[in-house]
Amino acid sequence: MSLRFALMDKVLIPESLVKDPANLQRISDFPTLPHQPLNPFYRFSTDLQSYLSGRALLLDEIPFPIKFLHEHYMNGYVSFKKGVIDGQCRRCGNNRLHLFSVFHCARCHSSCTYCRNCIMMGRVSECTPLLEWNGPTPEPPMPAFEWSGILSDAQKEASQQMISAIQNQNDLLVWAVCGAGKTEVLFEGIFEALQQNKRACIAAPRTDVILELSPRLKEVFPDTPITTLYGGSEERHRFGQLVLSTTHQLYRYKEAFDVMIIDEVDAFPYSFDSSLKWAVEKARKPRSSIIYLTATPDSKTQKECVKGGRNFIQIPARFHRHPIPLPRFMWCGLWKKALTKNRIPPALKKWTLFKLQQSKQALIFFPTVDLMEKALPLFQEMNPLIESVHAEDLDRKEKVMKMRRKEIPILLTTTILERGVTIPNIDVAVLGAEEKIFTESALVQIAGRVGRSSDHPTGDIVYFHYGRTREMIKALLHIDSMNKEAGKRGLVHGK
Repeated sequence: MSLRFALMDKVLIPESLVKDPANLQRISDFPTLPHQPLNPFYRFSTDLQSYLSGRALLLDEIPFPIKFLHEHYMNGYVSFKKGVIDGQCRRCGNNRLHLFSVFHCARCHSSCTYCRNCIMMGRVSECTPLLEWNGPTPEPPMPAFEWSGILSDAQKEASQQMISAIQNQNDLLVWAVCGAGKTEVLFEGIFEALQQNKRACIAAPRTDVILELSPRLKEVFPDTPITTLYGGSEERHRFGQLVLSTTHQLYRYKEAFDVMIIDEVDAFPYSFDSSLKWAVEKARKPRSSIIYLTATPDSKTQKECVKGGRNFIQIPARFHRHPIPLPRFMWCGLWKKALTKNRIPPALKKWTLFKLQQSKQALIFFPTVDLMEKALPLFQEMNPLIESVHAEDLDRKEKVMKMRRKEIPILLTTTILERGVTIPNIDVAVLGAEEKIFTESALVQIAGRVGRSSDHPTGDIVYFHYGRTREMIKALLHIDSMNKEAGKRGLVHGK
């Protein structure tokens, strides 16, 4: 489809609909773009409304003919916007010169600049319009709320703060320890938003987290249209009053949400990619509230909280009122050298054999895939059922399910399982805890895998190392300070 337009009587007309020869230009070449007034008597398509509402999409992403879209444009319900303007991609916000490229475009028949930062979602270039919906949003059904759980005192306080933030369109940081029950804290706040016909989004950097949240929220809000969005999701064409999305999918939204909830705000890639933060701001309405969730805020955020620069609430205790198990540090010598000689470091081997004798499931975290794969056959000599998993593993979901079904005694893993996955009654080890990948945040999250279940609130977490690092010590102090704060507030048993 050719992506040039003619400007006639203050109306943009796509090339394929131009009858007479005209001066055709790329959308980026027009100094200003005319807007058509909304015709309240026009019977707009509810299918198009559902598809486009709150989004900014490429023509290639919209399954409606150009003539149909142009008719809605003429009646003011659809607008064409520039995709790349003044060195910035208007979908992902990228303005870094090295993340643009120029190619000879067959659509506009000229040299055309396009954004490489979000190319995996379709090409946005100087001749690419982004289509937006200007009409009313779909009317949602009355929400139902089906949850009969009981919140702890700390959870109740956080839930009330969240409701207040939504009512007053304020921002809030919920700083809650691993296993505090953050998801349950969200329920009443989301219900408050839905009752006010507000549109809400829960975004997280990782697909695993979104997939784990989706069935739970569909149970709690059975009458609410909920869409779950990630790379390859089949629900991406449906309108959701509540949207669960990876942060990358927010590139496609614009001023859609009254309530934006960002889970795991400290996690990669959100914490490293400024365009994802830009996408979040673009996806929320100008008057809206944003709720940040994290167990491990970075040092800058922690300082802002201490100095009163952030509106935040802290949940320092788990819902089951037991303290978080503190990590142990254990020296394991030249562990890399041992692996190159096809030996598991003795301290780790002894720990692993003990877990196997106890029939206690465990996760063992490795700093790299290569080292983990080198170690796997050595561990399988102790028990052939031991498996490994990493981000690119095609059987990743199945292996986690097998771990939950207790079919795998010990699972070797990279940091991919440091968050978003709960397996009851496991112990955890980190090999090479001094490696750079094991930051304070990663080590706290890894320790947080232990003791999450109310039936099994304790467990063993060991950082095997060749030398203690500042990050290891900070992680230990972080967990210890949360336990002490929980003790002070009477949020753990026996305190």
